[in-house]
Amino acid sequence: MSTGPLVAGEVTHFVGIGGIGMSGLALVLRSQGQQVSGSDLGPNQQTQRLEASGISVFYGHRADNLKGVTRLVFSSAIQPDNPELLAARTGGITIAHRAQVLAQLAEGYRMIGVSGTHGKTTTSSLIAVMLYNNGLDPTVLVGGEVDEFAGNARLGKGPHLVAEVDESDGSLVLFSPEVAVITNIEGDHLDHYRNLNQIVEAFQQFARQSRFVVGCLDCQTLRDNIDLSCSYSLEGRPGADYTVDQVSFGPQGTSALILERGAVLGELHLKLLGRHNLSNALAAVAVGRHLGLSFEQIAASIRDCKGAHRRFQRIGERNDILFVDDYAHHPSEVRATLAAARLQGRRVVAVFQPHRYSRSHLLLDEFGPAFGDADLVVLTEIYAAGETNANGISGTLIASTIGRYHPDVHFEATLEGLKRYLEQTLRPGDLALFLGAGNLNRIIPELLEQRAEPSALAL
Repeated sequence: MSTGPLVAGEVTHFVGIGGIGMSGLALVLRSQGQQVSGSDLGPNQQTQRLEASGISVFYGHRADNLKGVTRLVFSSAIQPDNPELLAARTGGITIAHRAQVLAQLAEGYRMIGVSGTHGKTTTSSLIAVMLYNNGLDPTVLVGGEVDEFAGNARLGKGPHLVAEVDESDGSLVLFSPEVAVITNIEGDHLDHYRNLNQIVEAFQQFARQSRFVVGCLDCQTLRDNIDLSCSYSLEGRPGADYTVDQVSFGPQGTSALILERGAVLGELHLKLLGRHNLSNALAAVAVGRHLGLSFEQIAASIRDCKGAHRRFQRIGERNDILFVDDYAHHPSEVRATLAAARLQGRRVVAVFQPHRYSRSHLLLDEFGPAFGDADLVVLTEIYAAGETNANGISGTLIASTIGRYHPDVHFEATLEGLKRYLEQTLRPGDLALFLGAGNLNRIIPELLEQRAEPSALAL
């Protein structure tokens, strides 16, 4: 497979261009003046934005979409028998993985690469907003919609590139950033890795290739295995460069006193909720200080940042029921998000769609106790994300496992059945928290639009 550098005059085609990572990279290349096209199964918010930028988007994957194309870009989500990928292989078209193209793009920038099992999108969004609001005009590629950029990507004129570095398929080893951030290391994506040790090895290689490595000492796996240039900790770990004091978690935001090697920098106020987001913000503080920003510049620039969409995103209210959407799909993420939800002082109804058969099978026992901060847990069937069910895992089995730890668990096999159940069960004052990386959130607008009589709501 040829993966030569991007050259002027070529036409780059993205298979699955509507994906959050693919769309951002396509938009940046287009903003650089390159010719870009792409295909996806159907339109979405990303493809509509791309079309508005002048990118040709084909709906449906077909070999004849490649007319005039000189380079085809694919992601790990694309199956080997995709007709466009097959046509490129037989037609002499250069083929590259998305991460390879991003790594080539990064060579022209002072890259800040954000990695870790959890928190990548929020941390990279905070860093990007921090640089943007301080006039550094960064190029940005993150895994979620950010209000400050009206999307998930932007081409800046400054020297910095802020981008997420993906460990899920091992492609983080392609990058050698000026600044690397590692938020944590846990067992996940075990469909790609054999075990946690192999995941650690990938992060170690990524760290060795980076000039300056920022990491969280609260993660034991990271603490024991990664050589850090700079560290941060909410738990006051010995040797941490950045720590916190006088922490306050509330329903409207978070505040903390920030210390740099024991010396008080000042007070940080965030609109982001929960302990995990304070940790993400502390990583941004460490990066900002390394880049020469004052604490006052850092604190002011991220104070009002809401993070990326689908990270405790308030979608709307109906009949005093608050609907919140969150991308959490790993047990640790679920636990952290529910802890933030508990701060709202409402009855928490956790609506969960498990993501991938492999993850559900390998992390089944960890999902069991992860829902302790929910008052009611409602599950639907597993979102396959293109996988085959090799181990016979099911949503009912996950519900049963959670039920061993939680007294109130309900399962609905279909999204339509789930919607009907929620219409009957949700009551004024509830926080309906939708959790998952699949298509669960598509029923939220339908629930908000329901004009049910008050008697239709459970009291």
